[in-house]
Amino acid sequence: MGGTSMPDEIPRKLFYKIGEVCQFTDTQPYVLRFWESEFPQLAPTKSRSGQRLYRRKDIDLVLEIKSLLYQEGFTIAGARKKLGMPEGQGALDSLFDPPAPRTPAAEVATLHSLSADLRDVLEIMKATDRRLRDRHKPRSD
Repeated sequence: MGGTSMPDEIPRKLFYKIGEVCQFTDTQPYVLRFWESEFPQLAPTKSRSGQRLYRRKDIDLVLEIKSLLYQEGFTIAGARKKLGMPEGQGALDSLFDPPAPRTPAAEVATLHSLSADLRDVLEIMKATDRRLRDRHKPRSD
């Protein structure tokens, strides 16, 4: 990751808050949050109160991403590939497994089950209607 090392005036500490990282990297908080969703390796820890806490390696990565996007003209997908990250829509892709392929027999079984459930609901509704009608019938005493 050449040419994007952290500037010397950044104090050495274990964690940096998002505002500090924005100052050091000349970025906005919404940009950092977006990059977190697009670059899986950029994953700051969070405090108990939910505040993002960046490490030095995170700041170096932000500087590298910024350089790739703004100085070298990479797209997000290109920068992700250059950094050795998987292609796709971003970090959220890995959270969702593609649905398993379904066989026609499984589809038919699902439809039959759904149809039976709907018939049961219809019967319950009819019974409710009958009870309400019977309750409101005028009495012929």
